[in-house]
Amino acid sequence: MLLFHWFVLLLLHPLNSRTQKLPTRDEELFQMQIQDKAFFHDSSVIPDGAEISSFLFRDTPKRYFFVVEEDNTPLAVTVTPCDAPLEWKLSLQELPEETSGEGSGEPEPLEQQKQQSINEEGTELFSYKGNDVEYFVSSSSPSGLYQLELLSTEKDTHFKIYATTTPESDQPYPELPYDPRVDVTSLGRTTVTLAWKPSPTASLLKQPIQYCIVISKEHNFKSLCGVEAKLSSDDAFMMAPKPGLDFSLFDFAHFGFPSDNISGKERGFLKSSSKLSRQMSSKPRVDLQKICIGNKNIFTVSDLKPDTQYYFDMFAVNVNTNMSTAYVGTFARTKEEAKQKTVELKDGKVTDVFIKRKGTKFLRFAPISSHQKVTFFVHSCLDAVQIQIRRDGKLLLSQNIEEVRQFQLRGKPKAKYLIRLKGSKKGASMLKILASTRPNKQSFPSLPEDTRIKAFDKLRTCSSATVAWLGTQERNKFCIYKKEVDDNYSEEQKKREQNQCLGPNTRKKSEKVLCKYFHSQNLQKAVTTETIKGLQPGKSYLLDVYVIGHGGHSVKYHSKLVKTRKFC
Repeated sequence: MLLFHWFVLLLLHPLNSRTQKLPTRDEELFQMQIQDKAFFHDSSVIPDGAEISSFLFRDTPKRYFFVVEEDNTPLAVTVTPCDAPLEWKLSLQELPEETSGEGSGEPEPLEQQKQQSINEEGTELFSYKGNDVEYFVSSSSPSGLYQLELLSTEKDTHFKIYATTTPESDQPYPELPYDPRVDVTSLGRTTVTLAWKPSPTASLLKQPIQYCIVISKEHNFKSLCGVEAKLSSDDAFMMAPKPGLDFSLFDFAHFGFPSDNISGKERGFLKSSSKLSRQMSSKPRVDLQKICIGNKNIFTVSDLKPDTQYYFDMFAVNVNTNMSTAYVGTFARTKEEAKQKTVELKDGKVTDVFIKRKGTKFLRFAPISSHQKVTFFVHSCLDAVQIQIRRDGKLLLSQNIEEVRQFQLRGKPKAKYLIRLKGSKKGASMLKILASTRPNKQSFPSLPEDTRIKAFDKLRTCSSATVAWLGTQERNKFCIYKKEVDDNYSEEQKKREQNQCLGPNTRKKSEKVLCKYFHSQNLQKAVTTETIKGLQPGKSYLLDVYVIGHGGHSVKYHSKLVKTRKFC
């Protein structure tokens, strides 16, 4: 046996490759060899029953060798392209008779062996060109030296090779079910639910299988190593060694290949589990994601974008061997966002708008006549609302608004204005909006900066309360209303009644105190007071002041809670 081993080394020496014989059924010998890293130092030997990962430079062929010692030996070879198509062929050279069997007899002179190796190209058994996972399987192969030659004409690429002389017992790749398709069972705007039939390797053979889903915006993948190469491509290719160097196992660890993971426990399957590989694969990419979900065979992918096409691939992974098999992938387009109706604003007309919590509304204003200026009046009834105004696609304004705001913008002939309103996170929003090319005709009343009502505690009596509020330079009508409330009336109840868009017409006549007109050219003196009489001792009252504009539109000041004295 030892003489035969040295013969193979001498035979492959002219190809600048050191190799050894392929172990067959001698398990003890195989475990001894698989644990000796020196046998795989230059990655030109294909060990029996182990998947190897390697790297191929563009237009630089690479050869791998193994020896089948006995005739009528089963043989299976699997080549997995990762991130580029491959051209590969498998050929056979017969071994000299003197070296078959147990290696008895004198080996041929060294020069004669070299010449024979160079002159004989061997018989081509199989060839393939493409990016599919492809197999060569034979139930009865002749003895001889087998050569696997690979070439990538597109780019530098990763690939994997697996060869075995015991394909019936190994079965390292998970088996696919009779229907290997991935089905889309439910489709939403941001979610897609996938289902697939379980691998017989898990359901029948009871081997540990986990499923990994790959989500891509670009295309489907035919192998899991293609996904991992894509995920780590930014870092991996930066550290790829230069052609012509002697690649050690340490070199390959730097771009995602296994270094110290050769185990003798389970037929020597090689697991790609280096820390660097995991770090590179875990870096998130916007257009590609891999999710391993255990042994479930239904899964909902969430956080997708509406109206976007996604490609979904499913891989069954043998947990013991880390080798995977691809299901038939699928693709689906998420549903569109519900198209919102754009509200048309009419010049000089008030429009009521309701927005759901965190919701969005679009409004459009297209003045019929030419105009120099456009004025927008916005009355936010409850919480603050975000507003954006665009003219012919150009953003003119973006800010949060509370209460009543007025925006005056420069106009353009035949310009169209798009208003985007976004609701509050706290709850639903209500507002009134008016757009006008004639700003002198205001429907909204002018308001002071402070719309609070002040109560004078020292002027409180058992039957009255005195309050004050600010006005403006414009003459407006003010109406004050009172409403008796319970003593335990809370701030939360008060807030629910703070809808500033509800006018005096929604109040009971019995709640009305009075109405009056008021203004002052001197803003420092634009203050008015009023004493509300006819109240009950020791009772709480909610006071509201409404200011009414020339167009009849009203705005409510902040409500004020007062309590009369119990004893006077």
